[in-house]
Amino acid sequence: MFSKHLKWILLFVLALIWGSSFILIKRGLVGLTPYQLGSLRIIFATLFLLIIGFKSIASIPHGKWKYIALTAFVGTFMPVYLFSVAETEISSSITAVLNSLTPLGALVIGILGFGLQIQKRQIYGVIIGLIGSVLLIANGAANNPDQNYWYALLVVFAAFCYSLNINLIKKYLSDVKPLAITTGSFIVLVIPALAVLLSTDFIAVVGESDVQHAMIYIAILGIVGTGIANIIFFRLIHMSSPVFASSVTYMIPVVAFFWGILDQELFTPIQYVGAVIIFFGIYLSAKK
Repeated sequence: MFSKHLKWILLFVLALIWGSSFILIKRGLVGLTPYQLGSLRIIFATLFLLIIGFKSIASIPHGKWKYIALTAFVGTFMPVYLFSVAETEISSSITAVLNSLTPLGALVIGILGFGLQIQKRQIYGVIIGLIGSVLLIANGAANNPDQNYWYALLVVFAAFCYSLNINLIKKYLSDVKPLAITTGSFIVLVIPALAVLLSTDFIAVVGESDVQHAMIYIAILGIVGTGIANIIFFRLIHMSSPVFASSVTYMIPVVAFFWGILDQELFTPIQYVGAVIIFFGIYLSAKK
């Protein structure tokens, strides 16, 4: 009975963690560039995962490492930087809502690349979700002329990366333990992340107080929002389905809205309508 409810428990915990990640990114950008933030997020996550998951690496079959590397770059490396850059121009709440396009992307990619069967209702769901996204972005751009809402497309692309990653894990890594996938992924990424970090002026500014303060938020983001969250997410994919696992994005914006309100981020009425349209589209596409 407990195992029947475990997937729902994991889903809610993951929503709480990832819903809080957007405000942590916003806080981390006060003192750090997006590339420094993304790199430090990966490095902190790697250090944590090596402590708790180093022994699990031995359980990864030799032939699976190419898929570990692929999912690492698609599902972690690229989105980490895309979200960081996007939040230099758009709010954390808007970012969270656009991230909820992940289930729609998972459905489309599953159909085109993995032979997933589709119903007409699901096609309508994808179209409706995209309409909501256009409304959300267009209204945000109209009401925030000081912000560059083209950056919202970075979030859409990051959601696409997550969608592809979900299908890749389900198809190629279902027989690998979640901790092993996560630890292996970050071992692959830590050298590229260090290279990106050292290409910035991080060494020159690391002693500044605002940088050190920002690093506290990034440490939390890396350890909890990336390391622990990925373990939970991969476990969720293993015990359910790609569509169920990606439905965590239903709840992420709720948590992000809460943090956004506390941080005095405002949504226009039209943007609320756009968000509701997106969620309705996701509901249609995921409903059995």
